[in-house]
Amino acid sequence: MSIITDELIDNLNSNGVVVYPTSTLPGLGCLPRKAALDNLYALKKRPASQPVSLGVADIEQANELVEVPIIAIDILQRFPQGSLTLILDAKGELDERLGGKRVAVRVLSDLRALELVNAVGPITATSANHSGVEPLYDTKLAGQELGLEDDCIVEGDCPGGAPSTILSIEKSDTDSLGFTVSIMREGVIPRIDVETWMRNYR
Repeated sequence: MSIITDELIDNLNSNGVVVYPTSTLPGLGCLPRKAALDNLYALKKRPASQPVSLGVADIEQANELVEVPIIAIDILQRFPQGSLTLILDAKGELDERLGGKRVAVRVLSDLRALELVNAVGPITATSANHSGVEPLYDTKLAGQELGLEDDCIVEGDCPGGAPSTILSIEKSDTDSLGFTVSIMREGVIPRIDVETWMRNYR
């Protein structure tokens, strides 16, 4: 039986915000459009200058929003699903709260999160807490802390642990691959593992 209710989907389609489980902490999700982002940023009390990432079911789902080079597909296939967040070139210029010309995308791994993005498409993947406040691990408690109703919450416990490793993939006229890969944040995948993959990839 699906855990993603019609009410939850209707809420997202009406520019609402939902809390859902991920492989680390509860995520705060909305559709990547202006009115929905207005609501999310107001709820989270997050400065507009701090972009949020997008969660997707697979990298193909991100194609409508970002350019996906072969190297991005290859590196995602090498490491466990959900362990990397890739910063990629946007198709056109998106809302600055999504990064503008450069957008961070994470392929989700939690089955409940995957069911959600398969139902509605890409959603934001920021943590479900007020900015600067320590996040909770239970989605229901996290949602209640933000003042959300139960029909805006996909219930579940999250394991915590190290966040995803963030990589920036940019076009390059000087690199033999045509792209550079920069490690922006070391997380669950150690820096040395990414660097080793890059050397072998060449």
